[in-house]
Amino acid sequence: MNTITLLKFKPVTVDATSDILPLLHYAASRTCDYTLAGILMWADYFKYEYAIVHDTLFIRGVAENDKSQSAFSMPIGRLSLRKSLAMIRDYCDAEGIKPMFSAVPEDRLSDFYCLGACRIEELTDWADYLYDAGQLATLAGNKYSKKRNHVNRFVGEHPDYSFEPITGSNIKAVKEFYASDVFAGDDRSGTAGEERRQVFGILDEYDRLPFEGAVLSTPSNGVVAFTVGEVIGDTLFVHIEKMNHSVNGAGEAVNKLFAAAMLDRYGVTYINREEDVGDEGLRRAKQSYHPIMLLKKYNLSF
Repeated sequence: MNTITLLKFKPVTVDATSDILPLLHYAASRTCDYTLAGILMWADYFKYEYAIVHDTLFIRGVAENDKSQSAFSMPIGRLSLRKSLAMIRDYCDAEGIKPMFSAVPEDRLSDFYCLGACRIEELTDWADYLYDAGQLATLAGNKYSKKRNHVNRFVGEHPDYSFEPITGSNIKAVKEFYASDVFAGDDRSGTAGEERRQVFGILDEYDRLPFEGAVLSTPSNGVVAFTVGEVIGDTLFVHIEKMNHSVNGAGEAVNKLFAAAMLDRYGVTYINREEDVGDEGLRRAKQSYHPIMLLKKYNLSF
């Protein structure tokens, strides 16, 4: 059977979870593009479709920085990367399109050179911020003094706060919080608008998804922040984190409490807080937590 017959792509939906999830550990990458939420939440925006051949996941969509360009993700699974790339090359030949790969992790670039000469383009707005889990869980040291002060202020003003997992009993309150006027001024266009829509999608399907979530509440304010993440290997990926900015320290508190909970439960070493997508406010916020590394990604076209 030839490659064009083998690679039958179909849309990525929540129903694909059971197909995709067992293969994600093959990525051996700490970038968020090879997580379940990283695929599901952006399936519509990046037009993701998937095929599984020989226990190997192939994803076709568009380039992260140019939605007019058809592109593939790095295939992951039991097949060697060389064999998987050869299959995509043959598929592109049969379809009459040029092979292009988007969001390739920096440490995997050399594996793609078997396809021949290529153009390499860094995706400068799409690098992931990687942190030491222990540092975010404790906020110890001088460099985190401002963050600790914010957390301490929150605890001082709300000593009877609650921090608990997202469950069927509180998820309605979480959705009502995110739909409230607290977020009325949020940007609803482009990637920000798509992310908002997909956050609601994740919350709607939460009981079907293998995610970790937590909600921070106070008696006087109700829900003030919530977060959703995913643990793969030694890394916690924080996909969603929303807070009421008018409640002092709510954001810093949910960040610290969630990191500590996941460190205690899974013994994670790293926390990936994903990209800033070129947003200066997000960039400053992510840099303020002192990442230990930026996980750079690239487009490769052949």
